[in-house]
Amino acid sequence: MNRPYYGWIVVLACFLGSFVIFGLSYSFGVFLERMATDFARSRGVTTIAFGVQTLLLYVGAVLVGVFVDRLGTRRMLAVGTVVLCLGLLWTSVATSWLTVVLAYGVVTGLGMSIVYVVAYATVPRWFDRRAGFAGGVASAGLGAGMLVVAPAATALIDRVGWRSSFFVLAGVVAVLLLVATLLIKDEPTTEPVPAGEFSGSRGGEATPNGGQRSTRTQPSLRAQFGEIYAVARSPSFGLVFVGWILIYTTMYIVFVHLVVHASDIGLSRTAGATALALIGGANAIGRVGIGYASDYVGRVHVFAGCSTVMGVSTLALPALETTTALLGFALVFGLAYGGNGALLAPLTSDLFGRENLNAVFGLVSGAFALSGLTAPFLAGVGYDVLGTYTPAFVSAGLAAVVGAAAIIAAKRLEGA
Repeated sequence: MNRPYYGWIVVLACFLGSFVIFGLSYSFGVFLERMATDFARSRGVTTIAFGVQTLLLYVGAVLVGVFVDRLGTRRMLAVGTVVLCLGLLWTSVATSWLTVVLAYGVVTGLGMSIVYVVAYATVPRWFDRRAGFAGGVASAGLGAGMLVVAPAATALIDRVGWRSSFFVLAGVVAVLLLVATLLIKDEPTTEPVPAGEFSGSRGGEATPNGGQRSTRTQPSLRAQFGEIYAVARSPSFGLVFVGWILIYTTMYIVFVHLVVHASDIGLSRTAGATALALIGGANAIGRVGIGYASDYVGRVHVFAGCSTVMGVSTLALPALETTTALLGFALVFGLAYGGNGALLAPLTSDLFGRENLNAVFGLVSGAFALSGLTAPFLAGVGYDVLGTYTPAFVSAGLAAVVGAAAIIAAKRLEGA
């Protein structure tokens, strides 16, 4: 009797990782108003803590990816767990705004960076034919995290305040990531692989490299950086990088400002938090369902199509003034974001190969750092000056459509 393929256990571990980091990060909107009030800051300034966290999450991923490739996923995931929990605990006792930026932004962001690279870039090493589906299941933790953490954090804040909420969340994070660390494995070199999963593979033999066990010795650090640099200087990499910056302006503006936008247009704060949670639930469904379909339809075109839907739905957001309409937006946006979010690592693997995958994925993820640092801040400043989020929503929507076109152009250059 054949054992179940261990790759699916790795998928579960990565699901837990994405559940934790994005359940926490994308629930910042429910903390925004309380933190702004406590520290007497405007919305624009308060979003700096989120922006710095996002910057560290994705800029840190560039170097973290190299260390994961060299030191192994389990060891680095354990380090990320410790750093992330320390950052949350420090945030819970912060007494100044600078301390919040350092604790929530820098320390928590660095811990998230390690968990992020492991959770997203590990699965394509274990799958090929079903990479879209497996990646969708693993990254569905993002949607599940939003679905659970946003309303749970809202209830916690109402009951015990935002500081104690971070303390409680640190304990939950520690437990979940400990389980993920125990489950994760570095490479599928000692595990039987289902026949046909990798091109040229034979049932019962781990052959993720064209039908043969990998004989590539680990290059020197200098040689590895040279290989990564060669990918980074390619025109197709530049198109993907810029495309991701433009596409995910929608995501960061929506996640950070949707709850307060709902209040501004006369809806309840609960309606905004519910919409945020619904984005998470739809996101999880989209990652699994659309991720599965992409293995048959074509991963790059599915990614671009979902990105376009994200842009168009954000363009429509200023015209939606009822709770029902807001929830409808959340459903459409969540499904589309789930569809392209499932394909981040498989898209990277399809376009740029599996060698140095953690490092290359970390490098292209720097696009999220630029979007996350600038988009919520500019939207907040725009609101502080104009009293409305309409220009921010419209600009982000148009940017996403242009970004989707850049991804298609990158595919044509690579012939993927």
